[in-house]
Amino acid sequence: MKKSNFMSMLFRMKYINRWSLMRNVRNENLKEHSFDTAAIAHAIMVIGKKRFSKSYDEKAVVLSALYHDCPETLTGDMPTPVKYYNESIRKVYKDIEKISEDKILSLLPEDFRDEYESYIRPENEEVKLICKAADRISAIIKCREEIEAGNKEFTDAYKSQIEALKKMNIPEADLFIELYLDSFFMTLDKIQA
Repeated sequence: MKKSNFMSMLFRMKYINRWSLMRNVRNENLKEHSFDTAAIAHAIMVIGKKRFSKSYDEKAVVLSALYHDCPETLTGDMPTPVKYYNESIRKVYKDIEKISEDKILSLLPEDFRDEYESYIRPENEEVKLICKAADRISAIIKCREEIEAGNKEFTDAYKSQIEALKKMNIPEADLFIELYLDSFFMTLDKIQA
C-alpha cells in the first residue's frame, strides 16, 4: 500500500502566517484560523436553526470551513488587497489555487480523494456562503484584537470586513456579531461571570 503525505501537508498549515503585509501584535497561523472559521461556521448554523428556522448541511459547512484555506499550505496567504487588486490577478490567483488544490488532493490515496474534494472544493452555494461569512467573521475578530492591543494598522481592514459582512446579508452571521463579538475582548474573569 502506498503511503500518503496528505495529513502531514495539512499539518504544515501552522507554518503559514496570515496578514503578512501588516504589522501584527500577535501572529495568526493558517491552522488556527481554519479551526476558528469552522467553529464560527458551526455557530452561524446554530443561530440560523434556532433563531431563523433554517436548516443546513452541517457536515459539509463545517468540513468545508475547516479545509477552506488548505491550498494556502502551498501558495502561502495572499494578502486580500493583492488577491483582489484587479480581475486579471484574481483570475490568475484562482488558477494557482486550483493547481494547489489538485496537488494537495493528489497526496491522498486515490479512493479517498472524492471524500476530501467535496469539502476542499464545495459546489453548494449555501455551503460556500456560510464558509465565507465565517471567514470574514474570523478576520473581524483578528482585526479587532489587533486594534484592542493598540495596533491601528488593522483599523481600515476592520471597517472593510464589517462592511463586506453586512453586504452579504446573512442575518445569522450578523447576529453572531451582535451576540459574541464583544466577548472576545473581555477579561477571563468577566467572561466567566
